[in-house]
Amino acid sequence: MATSCDNVENVVGTLRESLKSLGFEVYPFKIGWYNAVVSQAHHLQYSEDTLAVVVLSTPSMFENLFLPFLQGCSWKGIRDPIDQCVAHAISTCVSEHFPDQSVDIIYDYEVLPSRKPKFLAQSAAHVAGAARYYQQSDIQDPPWENKKMFGVCIHPRLGGWFAIRALLVWKDVEVGEEMHQVAPADCVSSQEARIELLERFNFHWQDWTYRNIIPAEESYSPRQQEYFITPPAQRGALLRQWGFLPKTDSEAQSSINKQ
Repeated sequence: MATSCDNVENVVGTLRESLKSLGFEVYPFKIGWYNAVVSQAHHLQYSEDTLAVVVLSTPSMFENLFLPFLQGCSWKGIRDPIDQCVAHAISTCVSEHFPDQSVDIIYDYEVLPSRKPKFLAQSAAHVAGAARYYQQSDIQDPPWENKKMFGVCIHPRLGGWFAIRALLVWKDVEVGEEMHQVAPADCVSSQEARIELLERFNFHWQDWTYRNIIPAEESYSPRQQEYFITPPAQRGALLRQWGFLPKTDSEAQSSINKQ
């Protein structure tokens, strides 16, 4: 059903206020804007005017939400603590503030049976005006010949120090022409800088220098960088070292032997 612009602003404002202190940003868009820039295979099966919101995590999410989540976590059945933490925060927000509305929540790590992602996170961030998606097509006379170069989003305030976490779709809320699309800020405007960005991201992504392609107002703390640099299979050991996970029997015995 169509709804007024005021109602849309109430939805987005409520979501934004609920998640801001936890370290998230939210940006609304219409499904039609997204479907217009992705292939048919990646279309979202909602009407063009359906309200959607993309959710980003900022650097403060780690200390404001994730570390407190670890302290209160039971750890039973948890595969990826970050994913579990984000899902818990967003689902709790939706259930508390929108109990009578039909909202689909799609997380960045979810895939279809075909193994394709359920939504293209960077395309969603771009059409919502959250972060500009720089791709090979943005380069005039690219120097890489036929080599495929993956694109990357850059946030005008955070550079590359953020993550796209989820897409929320209000299935019964449609918005009309009063909702205007805002282009994301072109913060990497020169051809030389764009080439440098894509080369850093594709060839040296592990050193994270692409995240600093522009000056950022915030970046990941040293502890947060240590966590994300650590291979996923070794993060449990790191969390035990930090005291957020109970030690295994062998670790406990080793600790006793050192005393």
